[in-house]
Amino acid sequence: MKRLRSPSDLEQFRKDILNKKDPERPAIAICVSTGCEALGVKNVLKSFQEEIEKQNLQGKIDIKETGCLGFCEKGPRIVIYPEEVYYFKVKVADVSEIVSKTLIGKEVIEKLLYTDPTTGKTARRLSEVPFYKYQNRLLLDDNAKVNPKKIEDYIGLGGYSALAKAFFQMTPDQVLDEVKKSKLRGRGGGGFPTGRKWESTRDAVGEPKYVIVNCDEGDPGAFMNRALMEGNPHSILEGLIIGAYAIGASEGFIYVRQEYPLAVENMQLAIDQAEEYGLLGKDILGSGFDFIVKIHKGAGAFVSGESSALMTALEGKVGEPRPKYVHTSEKGVWDKPSTLNNVETWANIPLIINKGAKWFESIGTEGSKGTKIFALAGKVNNTGLVEVPMGMTLRDIIYKIGGGIQKGKKFKGVQTGGPSGGVIPEQYLDSPVDFDELTKLGSIMGSGGMIVMDEDTCMVDMARYFVNFLCDESCGKCVPCREGLKQARKILKRIVAGKGEEEDVSKLQEIAEVTSIASLCALGQTAANPMLTTLRYFNDEYEAHIKEKKCPALVCKELVSYYIDPAKCRACTLCFRNCPVDAIEGERNKIHIIDQEKCTKCGTCFEVCPPAFRAVDRISGEPVPAPVPEEQRFLKREKKGNKGKGAVD
Repeated sequence: MKRLRSPSDLEQFRKDILNKKDPERPAIAICVSTGCEALGVKNVLKSFQEEIEKQNLQGKIDIKETGCLGFCEKGPRIVIYPEEVYYFKVKVADVSEIVSKTLIGKEVIEKLLYTDPTTGKTARRLSEVPFYKYQNRLLLDDNAKVNPKKIEDYIGLGGYSALAKAFFQMTPDQVLDEVKKSKLRGRGGGGFPTGRKWESTRDAVGEPKYVIVNCDEGDPGAFMNRALMEGNPHSILEGLIIGAYAIGASEGFIYVRQEYPLAVENMQLAIDQAEEYGLLGKDILGSGFDFIVKIHKGAGAFVSGESSALMTALEGKVGEPRPKYVHTSEKGVWDKPSTLNNVETWANIPLIINKGAKWFESIGTEGSKGTKIFALAGKVNNTGLVEVPMGMTLRDIIYKIGGGIQKGKKFKGVQTGGPSGGVIPEQYLDSPVDFDELTKLGSIMGSGGMIVMDEDTCMVDMARYFVNFLCDESCGKCVPCREGLKQARKILKRIVAGKGEEEDVSKLQEIAEVTSIASLCALGQTAANPMLTTLRYFNDEYEAHIKEKKCPALVCKELVSYYIDPAKCRACTLCFRNCPVDAIEGERNKIHIIDQEKCTKCGTCFEVCPPAFRAVDRISGEPVPAPVPEEQRFLKREKKGNKGKGAVD
């Protein structure tokens, strides 16, 4: 290992790395992120290592462990180089065939390629897969190209060239101006202009100054930050060092959720490697600039994602927000000037320095520049991480990238911005996704959660779910959030249980307005969004629950009853055998019935009833059909024409 003492040392090291690489040498890139690990990728990796040894191919075929590429439901995912053939859902049983046929024989295995469910066409390259075709993967693309545990991979792709450019070709003021000109806005949710935040910290009175990476990411189902931390930690570290140089900070912190062990491991290794090579610590690259970084593992509180609460947690205290009459950029950690940005924000900095503000500004909309990573989830066919240019419409994200709604059902709404986000209905599907447009619709960008809902989603119950989550995660420091959310939860629970009153709607509206204005931090101020948007766009569902005691989506347990249609029942006994409370009466050749007094409305019978029959049905707001009398419950089987189907005469 050679310590790099100048930009020329860095460039020579890069050349040495590239000269050692044979572009024609076969290689396997395997995603070993947390998502693929849950799908058994470690066993697949081990099988590849054993198979290569078995066939005496050591030294002839490389194996590269890489980060998340986004299409997690199709994992484990591998890439075969140099042909760049992408295989999805790879199993241990496929390994021997991949080595023999593809790596040695250069033959493509069709069954492992992505197959378009609509057209039936297969795709060899990533750009041919619809999920990736419509994305602009400025940040996520390198996840498939680097081993996050090897700094050489990152440097080989041009890593730390932006750092060298900033240190030796630009002054701190010029770096700051370039970030300001790019119009980069914070990707953590608030969307505050990054350059202005940096400038405020630089100009604030007090030393030392601090720079901080926010990888708290408490939104359920969101893992944008985790994917970057696990897959390309040096990109974040490089951005952080450049920011420290522009601001005049000598120390930084990386705040990571305790639940992200692989992200912590890879980031700590990146810090250690950068220090060894002279890219971090004392006299970075011979520039005379000193900077150190420490990792702080958070306790998992959702509220710690808020800037002042995170800084309080860094100090070793309970993560509670502070009043914002003094900005954290002026008095942050230990009352010193501090700049906090989201993981995604820091990762954009090297791109802006290398390619220029004009390039970055050319992507996106007037008020929102660059790309944004979203965690696309819910009732959509293709789920995972998507990176799109600001301004792409919700329709294009959900239908072109997401592949539309599952099972051909009707789209109902999409929640953006995590638990504190609002629900956007169908009439706004063609709205561009950027900070300002989402705010106009009553939602937020947030850190990038995007949950798609279909016709079977109850919007009242959805509001109850997220208010319940936010109520539990509230730090309790301020009354509007602490008490307002408690009362809202009580009201929403009452409504979904069929006990709502007409004045409940106005009460919810009032609570939402007060919490959004009077709460101390962003958690309380945005917690009202699920209520406000569902009241605004789906008021008819609230009225149905309150006035008709009916759940139109057939979701709310207390308002739904299950029954068996005698004309469709085939007496297969599946519902009878699976009912957890023995509420179903029946036997073979005898139509089943549900004892409504015993039924707990768990829905098991509805789930296990074969789709071909669909004899179990749900009803809301109406009386359950009377059960078939005992003497009429026997099935008569046709002897010809329909044998085995149990048709009723």
